[in-house]
Amino acid sequence: MTARIDRSWLEAHPLPSLDDAQDKDGRGRVLVVGGAEFVPGALRLTGEAALRAGAGKLQLATVGSTATALGVLVPEAAMIALPADENGEIALEAADILVERIRRCDTLVLGPGMTAGERTDVLVARLLAEPDAARSIVLDAAALTSARDLAAQVARHDGRVVLTPHHGEMARLAGLDIGQVKADPEGVAREIARRYRCVILLKGGSTVLATPEGGLHRFEAGCIGLATSGSGDVLAGILGGLCARGAPPATAAGWACWLHGSAGRILSERIGTVGFLARDLLELIPQLLHGKMRTP
Repeated sequence: MTARIDRSWLEAHPLPSLDDAQDKDGRGRVLVVGGAEFVPGALRLTGEAALRAGAGKLQLATVGSTATALGVLVPEAAMIALPADENGEIALEAADILVERIRRCDTLVLGPGMTAGERTDVLVARLLAEPDAARSIVLDAAALTSARDLAAQVARHDGRVVLTPHHGEMARLAGLDIGQVKADPEGVAREIARRYRCVILLKGGSTVLATPEGGLHRFEAGCIGLATSGSGDVLAGILGGLCARGAPPATAAGWACWLHGSAGRILSERIGTVGFLARDLLELIPQLLHGKMRTP
């Protein structure tokens, strides 16, 4: 049976409460790794979304040539400048720097703004092999397709990894064509969640959430305006921020798609069916989290 992700589901799966006595460490530490000279702004969206979702500390790791500018754009974040290869992408030598960092964060979000390729495959494999990795890991964009041959490595994290593919990325991950994914998104998501022992958030007009134990959930209230550049980067950040606060990965994924979709519907009413920007979603996230905004 497939459960709907709606207000009843949210009430049955509450987020961890925040104590006024908590400091920023108690609210969780997020490390976002990604970006490149070609897409330097992706991490701004992901990082700010993590903070808007309630995380206490944020680190952004990207290629050195863009790190300073990104740090000015997101002054709340600590910046980690990484070596780049000849194409302006994160170099493999960055793995040694990142291994030390991921041991000291609660949630790792890996992939926004990265490009698929052998270099990304090796980097993702190296970080997933780290036994003392973060409490939860979100693999997004190029990083999740790099996991197509890493089922055993993902499974070793025992349900603490969330993959956030759209249909095309799921096709590459599962070794199917996109038509097969569209024909049976629930079946494909359930099989990959079982095989990888991870949480799957299969994005689309109807988003499917699958858990390693075989649970299936759907969020039906998306909108076409969310099909825009940077929208997935925002979703990954919301998810990472909720995980850092201590929400179980499946709970964080359900809340993240509801917050993201609800913000999109509000902007559709305010601005128009299409034409709003991914960054327009950001300020709505805390308002929705705290019940200060009516959802359509």
